[in-house]
Amino acid sequence: MACQLLLTDFTLPLKSLKLSHSGERLKGRSIGSQKVSTTVAYYGLKTPPYNLDDLEPYMSKRALEVHWGVHHRDFVDNLNKQVGKSDILYGYTMDELVKATYNNGNPLPEFNNAAEVWNHDFFWESMQPGGGNMPNLGLLEQIEKDFGSFTNFRETFVEAALSLFGSGWVWLVLKRQEKRLAVVKTSNSINPIVWDDIPILNLDMWEHAYYLDYKNDKARYVSTFMNHLVSWNAATIRMARAEAFVNLGEPKIPIA
Repeated sequence: MACQLLLTDFTLPLKSLKLSHSGERLKGRSIGSQKVSTTVAYYGLKTPPYNLDDLEPYMSKRALEVHWGVHHRDFVDNLNKQVGKSDILYGYTMDELVKATYNNGNPLPEFNNAAEVWNHDFFWESMQPGGGNMPNLGLLEQIEKDFGSFTNFRETFVEAALSLFGSGWVWLVLKRQEKRLAVVKTSNSINPIVWDDIPILNLDMWEHAYYLDYKNDKARYVSTFMNHLVSWNAATIRMARAEAFVNLGEPKIPIA
């Protein structure tokens, strides 16, 4: 199946975009003698860019059925219910909604569901069948420039994941101001776009992401993600798009 990546426009200001995930407002209607209540689909549940069994044996079909089909769906449904109660947030793209509801560090009630929808869309696209191995050349050079070596990056990413207390996410991001890649970890639903970082990869460290396949063995889950699941193809495309907005200069490969 062709990979359909979540590509974010990092340059446009809030309210300058049209709603990308949205459906139209729908009212209840009568069918025969029955009143049918309609659930308004402002934002949709995006399908992962592969079949649900394509990541096996590293992530089981059952795990994806529960994680994507239940947890992710609940975030979408709950977000639509929240947005449907007010006109204030109608018409936002998902990026805009996450930033607006973060509310400069004082999150609105809609933030958690909005951020979790964004985070999960991005997470599914951060993996691919036959993933893992090494990044493509250009991205590898940038990683080596910013972390010293790919091994250092990997150790930093894994350590961040395993040291995260409670639920949250681990990210490879491009820092706009520093003009460099960095690993960041966020608690609960926080998404680094609220700090103006540009996400390149993410890993879900909520318990529901790994418990069905790995129980409480987070180390094996993280190692498997890095060895067999991470999509460096997706990361390379995201990095190329990010570089259109952040001038990184020429990566300098460290001399061994």
